This record gives sequence, structure tokens and C-alpha cells, in this order.
Amino acid sequence: MAESDGKPAGEREHMTLLEHLRALFQWLLPTVDPSNMDIPHDAMQRARKELQEAGETVEEFLSELKAHAAAPPEPIFAILRRLQPILVQKDQVLVTRFRDVQEVLARDDVFDVPYAEKMRLITDGQNFFLGMPDSPRYAQDVSNMRILVRRDDVANIVAPFVARTAESIVANASGALDVVTGLSQLVPARLVARYFGTPGTSESELIAWATTLFWFLFMDPNDDPDLKARALPASVALNAAVDARIAERKASPRAVDVVLARCLELQGSGAPGMNDLDIRNNLIGLIIGAIPTTATACALVLDELLRRPEQLAGARQAACAGEDALLSSYVFEALRFNPMSPAMYRHANRDFTLAKGEHRETDLPRGATVLVATQSAMFDEHYVQAAQEFRLDRSARDALHFGHGLHACFGQYINCVQIPGILKPLLQRKNLRRAADATGQYRKAGPLAAGLTVHFD
Repeated sequence: MAESDGKPAGEREHMTLLEHLRALFQWLLPTVDPSNMDIPHDAMQRARKELQEAGETVEEFLSELKAHAAAPPEPIFAILRRLQPILVQKDQVLVTRFRDVQEVLARDDVFDVPYAEKMRLITDGQNFFLGMPDSPRYAQDVSNMRILVRRDDVANIVAPFVARTAESIVANASGALDVVTGLSQLVPARLVARYFGTPGTSESELIAWATTLFWFLFMDPNDDPDLKARALPASVALNAAVDARIAERKASPRAVDVVLARCLELQGSGAPGMNDLDIRNNLIGLIIGAIPTTATACALVLDELLRRPEQLAGARQAACAGEDALLSSYVFEALRFNPMSPAMYRHANRDFTLAKGEHRETDLPRGATVLVATQSAMFDEHYVQAAQEFRLDRSARDALHFGHGLHACFGQYINCVQIPGILKPLLQRKNLRRAADATGQYRKAGPLAAGLTVHFD
């Protein structure tokens, strides 16, 4: 590659890792056997040397990759999966193969979630289970919340509420709708109020607080001080709103079946880990995770379907026929092609050998920041069959939308129903299309969805 990229040696030294990978992609493509995507050995050796000479860190690479989201990252990940599936640069690691991503996410004894410090900031010194390692306290809190947020609620409460709410919004939209601000943020915000029993002082405030705090907790690896300055007041306001709801419910109990009422009933039984502060913190964790993720996933799914007329037509047909399982297949396959984030972060708490016994076996140092590229993993041709095809028969084992292991998304069973349920009434409308102006394109505020306007008859 160095001999054929047309750049002087001094200029190549200043290329970013992303630029290196893009140049590698252009150079390697003619050498690849299209029948099996194999790269010749000598080409791989030269390309690996180029990677080692790149001066940019893995974290800078991913940040730049996100900034260039209009250019699909999969060709870049495809090269990494073949050349350097576990890329180590100093104390940063990028993991791109499915089985290796799964191994990192499953080995919670080695790879810690990095959220605890920020969680303590937003809860006045307390952690909650999303940021805890496997421990007695983690098991207690998760067990309590699984008793209170019940699987049968998905069919009995969540699905009917989402269907009614989404249909009402779409029916009153007069043929034009911003999918994010007018639908996919509103439905989960209203579900939080109805199901958890914890609305904010206003719907718009609840959405704003949850969005800012999710960004701060889970999608801010560089610790942006401006974001922190917005997140801390948002946490104070959300804490106060939930504290007020707890006090109000205790002072005036009502026979309404919401998660908060169940929490207080469990508290009254003397269950450990259920004082008012525990209840507040666990509910805040669920609220923060409920709104911006759902809103963004819905917008990304629709954006992908609008790029694929054949699949859009199939999803519309499934929605109109009430074939909910088929509609879900369209939705989550679209999300595979257009996911929320290319990677998740973990921190290695000890030295560890990843992919032990495989040709890609790699020693990771204690203290390393490990970025598990879930987007890349879902296209790993070594694990996922026909990975580049849009297929409706994929097994749930091929998906990493909700993570894997100890810290897989707590609300995944809700979102498996809620995301298709929000989009269903929109897909049932005729002539669904993007707005002709710039608002018809997917727009972001930071890493999360900000808007996507569609029209329909």
C-alpha cells in the first residue's frame, strides 16, 4: 500500500487511522477474491504494517468514524475483521469479530462497565445496577426490578398502550410527522408516565432530561465538559421529580397498578434494597434508558427502510396485515444495517488473553479501554450467514442490538415490542415517504436522533 497510495512518506505519517483504513480499502479491493473475500497473504502483511504505523488512537478512530456517519463504516470494519480483528494500540483495543465481542461482553469478571463514576454523579453518590459489577448488590437490585417489571406486562400493558398511543398520534398528524419529536420520543415518554408511574413535570422536560443523561452516561467517552454542565442540572431535576412522585404516592396511595406502586408494596414487605433512595435510583436508570434509545432506534429503522423500497414495501405489507412477527423481522434487520452506535466500551480490570487458542489470540493489558464493535460483529462473515444480505430469517443469536451478558439491556423485551409497535401505524399509511426538503433526512443531536420528517396520504 505504501508504494501505491501516491502519498510521500512524510505525508503518510500524518494520516489518521481512518484515512489509513480507507486507503487500505481502496488498495486491497482489487486484490480480494470476490467469491470468498479472502485477501492474499502478502497484501495482508503489508496492510498490517500500515496499521501498526498509524499514529491515531482507537478512540480517535471511532470518534472520527462517527463523525463521518454518512459514509457506511462496514467496509472499514470488514478490512479490520480480516487484517487485525483485535486491534491494540497502547492501552486501547478495538474488537471486531462476533465471537470476540461476545467473549468480552460475557466476561464481566474481567471487563467492567465504565459507567459507575458518572452514575454516582447523577444520583448524589449512589450507583445503580447498570453500572455495577456482578455482586450481591447487583443481584439484589436486578432481582427486585425483575419482580416489579414483569415479562407478562409486555403483552398485557406495554403492547396495547404503545399501539393505542402511536395510532392516535399518527391519525392526528394530517399527513406529515417528525418521526422523532412527534412520535418516537412521545410514546416512550408517555409509557414511562403510565407504566412506571413517574412522569416529569412536563413531557418535554422528561424527554430532555433522559436524552441528556443517556448521552452523558453511555455515549460520552471523551468527557465533554459542556455536556456535563447540562447533565448535572438535568439529574437534579429528574431526581426531584421522581422523589416527588414517591412522596406523593406514599402520602396518598391509589389503586393504580404502576411499577412505582409495586416498588412501595415491596418496600412495605421489608425487602432489602428498596428504601426510597434505592427505588428512586433504579427508576431513574430505567427512565434514562427508556426514551432516547427507543426514539433513536425507531428513526434509524425507518431511515434504513426508506433507503430500501423493496423492504419498505414488505414492512408495510406486514404492518397492514397485522403480521407482527414478520414486521419485527423487518425492523430489527433494518436496525442491524443502521444501528445506534458502532461500539460499546469496557475496561479491563486485569491482564487477559482474548480469543485464546485462535490465530488472532491477543494479550490485552490491565487497564485497557476495550471498544467492542457490535456493528462490525453483526456483519462478521465468519459467524453471521450471508451477513451483507437483508434477511428476515435471522436468529436472535446473530443480533447484538441489546448487548450481551450481564449488562444486556434490561428493557429489551419491552423494546422488542415497542419499537415495531411505534412504527406500525406509520407503516400502515399509504405513500409513506421522506419530506422533500432537508427535514426528510435523518438528523442527530450529538449521537442521538433529533429529527426525520415523513409525509403520507
